[in-house]
Amino acid sequence: MRPAFQPSLGLLLLAGLAGPATAQQPLRLEQALARAEQSGYANRIAVGSADVQAGQAEVPLRGILPSVRLESGYLRTTDPLNAFGFTLRQRAVTPAAFAPASLNYPDATGNLTTGIVLEQPLFNADAWLGRKAAVNAREAARASEQWTRATTSFDVYRAYWGAVLAAEQVSTLRVAVEAARAHVRQAESMVRQGMATRSDALLATVKAGEAEAMLLRAQSDMGLAKRGLGVLMGNPADTAFTLPDSLPAAAQVRLIAVHAAIDTAPLGGRADVMAATLARDAAQADVRRAHYLYLPRLNGFGRVDWNSPDMPFGGKSAWTLGVMLVWSPFAGASERAEIHAAGGREASAMAMADAAHAQASLEYARASEAQTVALARLDIAERAVSQAQEAHRIVARKYEGGLATISELFDAAAVETGTDLGFSAARFDTLVAAAERRRAQGLDLSVLVDWEQ
Repeated sequence: MRPAFQPSLGLLLLAGLAGPATAQQPLRLEQALARAEQSGYANRIAVGSADVQAGQAEVPLRGILPSVRLESGYLRTTDPLNAFGFTLRQRAVTPAAFAPASLNYPDATGNLTTGIVLEQPLFNADAWLGRKAAVNAREAARASEQWTRATTSFDVYRAYWGAVLAAEQVSTLRVAVEAARAHVRQAESMVRQGMATRSDALLATVKAGEAEAMLLRAQSDMGLAKRGLGVLMGNPADTAFTLPDSLPAAAQVRLIAVHAAIDTAPLGGRADVMAATLARDAAQADVRRAHYLYLPRLNGFGRVDWNSPDMPFGGKSAWTLGVMLVWSPFAGASERAEIHAAGGREASAMAMADAAHAQASLEYARASEAQTVALARLDIAERAVSQAQEAHRIVARKYEGGLATISELFDAAAVETGTDLGFSAARFDTLVAAAERRRAQGLDLSVLVDWEQ
């Protein structure tokens, strides 16, 4: 008799150094939603796009707010006019500077100019309208970001329960495989007893193989569903979590559906509809801006300058104030091009706003109908489960008595498995329909999360 295997000391040390395996942490629905809210790819992209638009909204302010700049430059010359001008700016003119020889052939003269310039737009109508259009576009981008976040939450909600559905289907198919193997053993036993033919045993083995193939496919789908949830949460490598083994019970699912329909909201409050409406307002303001390009622009300015041979801010200062009026009644038809392009953008934005309202109404009607249908299918699926179980039991008894074929037995087993899978799918569809209805109304999913099993 061979001695029992004894692990070596080295193996024991290695096992101790390796330490315990990292335990997978349960992942609740609210945690999955929070992770996606923070790290989801679509959300991060939407935030970046909204920030870009927010930056664009500041550009028209250059035609509204004052600007201050510092100027400095150094020149050295023997040009008679500039050399005398430098001396005059430095307030260093003496009677000797008017000598003809000095005026005609001056020595090289340097001047360091330092100035502070203030420019104040006084009337730029196109800038004011451009600012209004840009602000509306910024708010439209923020609303679009909110709709992206709502869509991400819905996708995570669906993916979370989809992964749970996949796990429940695996459990169902494991039971079906065990039942199929039991039927194979039963058929083989009856063949040995002369109560069935060899073809029964062979057919039972084939049917059991089909059930095993379905289980393998379901296990693959379960892994992919879990990875898909990780992608939505913004970390595909994060699969170190566990999910519930099964979907909420039918009664719980119905309760979730009821609470999903408690709140109401006008469809115009949907973030995507708001985004389209604000984009339309921005386009209309941009059309007015384009028309105001024909108006004159009035701007004021003031500056203080210092001139010194070699020192910044040296010498006495000198100030200058002024007002500038600029009017370009014709600038090579560029204004007409702006007006034409802005009009096209306005027409497109108005159509998109109308389409957003129409699409919101359609989605809400579809979601309401889908929830009604899902609840009805849930009732049917729940009844079918008990009916299929009883039918399978009856056929199994008949097969034992030689009154049914092996094909009838496996057909009954397949029907029972199918109804179990259908019951799981019906609960999942009802959960998703409840979430879709709230999304179609522009409502958050917090009510559904609070009623999580």
